[in-house]
Amino acid sequence: MTEPGAGVPGLFTLVLHTHLPWLANHGRWPVGEEWLYQSWASSYLPLVRVLRTLAAEDRGRLLTLGITPVVAAQLDDPHCLDGMYHWLANWRLRALEATTRYDREGLREFGIREVGQAEAALADFETQWRHGAAPLLRELVESGTVELLGGPLSHPFQPLLHPRLRAFALAEGLADAAHRFGHRPSGIWAPECAYAPGMEDGYAAAGVTHFMVDGPSLHGDTALGRPVGSSPVLAFGRDLQVSYRVWSPKSGYPGHAAYRDFHTHDHVTGLKPARVTGRTVPPEAKAPYDPQRAERAIDAHVADFVEVVRRRLIAESERIGRPAHVVAAFDTELFGHWWYEGPIWLERVLRALPAAGVRVGTLADAAAAGFIGAPVELPPSSWGSGKDWRVWSGEQVADLVQLNREVVDTALAAVDKAHDARAGRDFVADQILRETLLTVSSDWPFMVSKNSAAEYARSRAHLHAHATRELCAAVTAGRHEQARRLAADWNRADGLFGALDARRLPR
Repeated sequence: MTEPGAGVPGLFTLVLHTHLPWLANHGRWPVGEEWLYQSWASSYLPLVRVLRTLAAEDRGRLLTLGITPVVAAQLDDPHCLDGMYHWLANWRLRALEATTRYDREGLREFGIREVGQAEAALADFETQWRHGAAPLLRELVESGTVELLGGPLSHPFQPLLHPRLRAFALAEGLADAAHRFGHRPSGIWAPECAYAPGMEDGYAAAGVTHFMVDGPSLHGDTALGRPVGSSPVLAFGRDLQVSYRVWSPKSGYPGHAAYRDFHTHDHVTGLKPARVTGRTVPPEAKAPYDPQRAERAIDAHVADFVEVVRRRLIAESERIGRPAHVVAAFDTELFGHWWYEGPIWLERVLRALPAAGVRVGTLADAAAAGFIGAPVELPPSSWGSGKDWRVWSGEQVADLVQLNREVVDTALAAVDKAHDARAGRDFVADQILRETLLTVSSDWPFMVSKNSAAEYARSRAHLHAHATRELCAAVTAGRHEQARRLAADWNRADGLFGALDARRLPR
């Protein structure tokens, strides 16, 4: 844990949740691999750079970092690594083109800065990332810079998932992290922070000691980790008062007038040369981005956040009569991808908090230090709209819920039949479960419910469902040679989780 300067009671934990769906080999633009490469360039590269910089200053236990298996798979995938290298090179070319533009105010100067950033990212990628993310993240975990959170394969909405597949996805996800990073996570970020009563028993059986929920799941009382039911598994709740200070649609920092505007593009180069200017200002009227103006805003928001955390720790400690624990949690992609200045803000905050007397540590540190309250019974919940399951089970996605149920039943029956037929590793059965897990990814109903690339999401769900059914039909009919050919074909696009072994599916 980072040592404080002057005393503030309690402990502060920053949790970052890193997740994208499986995008490799499934389109490029406007939705597909472009989404991965944008997030990689603007969030993942800068975040690792920040963490390595702070680690070099002997700062440890900086934050709790969730990396979903599907993101980890893409950051190690040769196809994605090659695609990322080309994307960075193309970014540099687009920035160079901007330096020749005199027809738009400030674009040439913006392009010059952007060329420097693209070249720095290329150099970083070539020297640090060309063999994938696993070596970099393993170093951060082993050095104690971060605590790693794992999760189930493919990020399914667990409360709606068949118990056999739910247990399999979690066990295989934790094994995947152990294989990549040399460390089996004891904590997880449950996909969508979704919970159903009884899931803590499955967590305990899988060796999970703690997981995240949203603040309302604990009725807003997030000052301590709480054992769930009669299990020893702890639920840590996101403190919304602190978290929303950063990421609120109405008043969060990224919406400040000085910051780079995410939505306004130069249509020739694809770059984003404008600042927010104002929430109601149309794109054509946005002012040019001014780095000095943004710098002043970053410093002000660092100071504001530190003061918010200090006040919250003091107030919560007084309320419960003992030192309190405050957790702020965000999607990793907020820092850089959605909020351009986010990585700089993050680096400065992680220096400023201990300087202001705030003790910084991880979720594991909080558990070890005894920031634990009385057992609690959690309600069915998530961190989505309404804090319930409506985003993933509502009327708008009822067809996907039914699709998932039918595909999972079909897959389990086929894999059981394959198990009966042979005792060794079965490539076809493995691919059936791989495609099934991609079908039930929580991303597809989320994108449909939020009307965000909904057509792409539906097509992806049905594509993986078709792959599952096609493989299962061949297995059930005893057409084993055809099943092997089909499995090999589908694996060319969906070859993630190479260590997945259908023999470990609970019988």
